Amino acid sequence: MGNNALQEPHEPTLRELASEVSRLRERVEDLENLRDLLAAEHAAQGRPGIPWEQAKKELDLD
Repeated sequence: MGNNALQEPHEPTLRELASEVSRLRERVEDLENLRDLLAAEHAAQGRPGIPWEQAKKELDLD
């Protein structure tokens, strides 16, 4: 068992709180992106996708 399990709880520092807020913000952004992806997949249901070669050309990725 590590030392952390034996330490008394402490008030989080401002740096620790800022780090946690940043981590939570990133998680919320990830969840929003997933929600948008699922909505787009649902909206495109039954329609064919764009072939990769065509998408690369349209996005000027060649």
